[in-house]
Amino acid sequence: MARKDEQQESAQKKGRLAQIKQTYRMAKRSDPYIGWISLGVVLAVLVVLVLLGLLLKPVWLWPVIGFPFALLAGAVVFGRRAEKIEGQPGAAMAALGTLRRGWDSTPVVATNRHQDVVHRVVGRPGVILVGEGTSATRVVNLLNQEKRRHARVVGEAPVYDIVVGNDEDQVSLRRLPKYVMKLPRNLRPAEVTELRSRLRALGTQPVAMPKGPLPRNMKVPRGGLPPR
Repeated sequence: MARKDEQQESAQKKGRLAQIKQTYRMAKRSDPYIGWISLGVVLAVLVVLVLLGLLLKPVWLWPVIGFPFALLAGAVVFGRRAEKIEGQPGAAMAALGTLRRGWDSTPVVATNRHQDVVHRVVGRPGVILVGEGTSATRVVNLLNQEKRRHARVVGEAPVYDIVVGNDEDQVSLRRLPKYVMKLPRNLRPAEVTELRSRLRALGTQPVAMPKGPLPRNMKVPRGGLPPR
């Protein structure tokens, strides 16, 4: 049992690293210096800690204690800059990649010939389907199809749907991670693990990310989405 838990934890860590790498690749398309800037923040914090060590002694203690804070500062800057890639294919997935530990994100679980896409996040709220694309009407239709498909295997786990955009009944790219994290915690950790297993049985595999820019605003048809 313990070995199984270790394997699951190891798989989750690998998945998290893969999400960070994918987020970095997406964000770098519009922000080529995002990596250097994030690294610069980490180094700047470490320099400040070394200076504090020189003043307050011992020198080595402050950088050692403060290293996690330096990494956190770099991660915060990286996340903020990654959220500014609105308008690019996969922008929503890049924003979802900034979610903290405990969230399992899968890019592009569904798409259509118009390059509208649906991403999936699994966590304690349940299943969250996030749609983005060139037409909100098509995105809503694609989300509804995915909700029906997922409902067949997730049992009683809630399935949420989100359209990314800046109009009514949409969630802006900047607010997307916080919106997801504030959803109700409906499932226990063990239930989340079981839910992930069920979704693997669904056979959903990430598909290629569509190319070309996505619009900044999408119109949602009246009544197309539940109230936010």
